[in-house]
Amino acid sequence: MNLQQTSSAKRGFTLAELVVAMAITAIIVTVLVTVTSVALDTWNRNRSELRAARSAKTMVDFIARDFESLVIRKGNSYEWLSAVADSNVANPGIGGNMKSANASKLIFFTSAKDRYDGKLGTPSDKGGEVSCVGYQLNYRDPITAGAAALQTFVFNRVLVDPDSTFKDLLGKPDLTTAFSTYSSLASDSKNFICENVFQFTITFQVTATVPASGTTPATTVNVPVIIGPTSGAMTATSFKVNGAGIVSDIDGGTVTNAQLAAGRITGISFSTTVISDFGIQQMKQRTFTAAQQADFIAKNSYQYTKLVPLSPP
Repeated sequence: MNLQQTSSAKRGFTLAELVVAMAITAIIVTVLVTVTSVALDTWNRNRSELRAARSAKTMVDFIARDFESLVIRKGNSYEWLSAVADSNVANPGIGGNMKSANASKLIFFTSAKDRYDGKLGTPSDKGGEVSCVGYQLNYRDPITAGAAALQTFVFNRVLVDPDSTFKDLLGKPDLTTAFSTYSSLASDSKNFICENVFQFTITFQVTATVPASGTTPATTVNVPVIIGPTSGAMTATSFKVNGAGIVSDIDGGTVTNAQLAAGRITGISFSTTVISDFGIQQMKQRTFTAAQQADFIAKNSYQYTKLVPLSPP
């Protein structure tokens, strides 16, 4: 081996080669970081959406199952269903730094399959088929009371078994007042259904008849009645069904209260907004203007709707 070959063999990288190698490494690292960041964002977004979908599904499945066995008896003065917009939505409001837009309270009679904790035909079964069920949205710790740091929007279901329903709730002219004895049970952890439910809106589908007027014949119309904290055309703060018909406080729209009273409920739909876990944490730490709230909800929530058709009574 000559001297020139030895010198060439011992020569290291030149500055230009090092710069090129560093540039290539930087590009590779940047690409890896970008891909990893996008993958993590996608994973977190999909995880939040999946969790929200599970909460919404659990919630609407419970209500749908109860409504499919709805119990209403005609020819009496008793109240069988009560849906009212929670007066606390406006003042003081349900929630922390951001208040729920709608949190309707729903109470009705049903032949629930999980009455007596599902122990039908055992000594725990005291007989009877008609239970009373109430749904309510609160802002609290879903497990224990008083833990402010863990508070969130919690959706609860209170099921009153047939024996207590018969003694305390059946045959009452005002179901909301009668059920108030059991409303406190919503804070019991066993009545917890799901969390992060920001708003809960009920819409009743009613078929009503508009009588003939002049040369215009009588017509049958399908009317959606939305339960909400403010009144307006086909929006009601209260929708109740007693043995004589529907009692509501709709203001304007295609039918009058009298025409609605003689109508028939053909279906009910539930609309809910579920906030992501990240969104709930941000809501606890920040305050929002009206414009910021709308933008925040749009970016950190998921909306779900389910329609439950009802058979004619």
